[in-house]
Amino acid sequence: MIKLSLIEEKEHPEFSELIARIKAGRGGRYTYPFTLLLHSPDIAAAWLDQVTAVRWKTNLDGPLREMVIIRIGILNRVSYVSKAHGTVYAPKENMSAKQISAIEDWKNSDLFSASQRAALAYTDAMTLEVQVPEAIQDELQRHLSERQIIELTVLIGTYNMHTRVFQALEIERRSAISKGDPPTAARSSAPTV
Repeated sequence: MIKLSLIEEKEHPEFSELIARIKAGRGGRYTYPFTLLLHSPDIAAAWLDQVTAVRWKTNLDGPLREMVIIRIGILNRVSYVSKAHGTVYAPKENMSAKQISAIEDWKNSDLFSASQRAALAYTDAMTLEVQVPEAIQDELQRHLSERQIIELTVLIGTYNMHTRVFQALEIERRSAISKGDPPTAARSSAPTV
């Protein structure tokens, strides 16, 4: 694991304004990834703005947004993301536990609408193949507006970046260690959404 110190809120008053912005968008919490990202304040601020925009400033409905984020967490093996969204954010968007559980094998589930299935297929293609087949593009266009397609595409790209950064910096493992959990616990856990 790359050795990185945590940027503790109390030890860095020079970041108080940015930390206040982080906390305002996260239910009053200074969340773990930012304790590392603040080694580069401009990157941390840009990260915050990007994630805020793709999650809260789009015309995508909440369940669609959350299922896409969970799916990316599953595909990229970042249970830190899939668990957080599956247990906290998706239920707030009125997604049922059955639907959240079905995201892992969405193709064999009847719990998703045609537009959700199109978005999940698009998510899989962007995440796993990068190039999106024309048939998937065509199906997506049947269900989403031009604005929604742009917003969905950037959401998927953002969370692919998000999960890859989390993997490289071993965010889940670091978080487990900081909570006193055994260092291997986070590494061996599989998404349970």
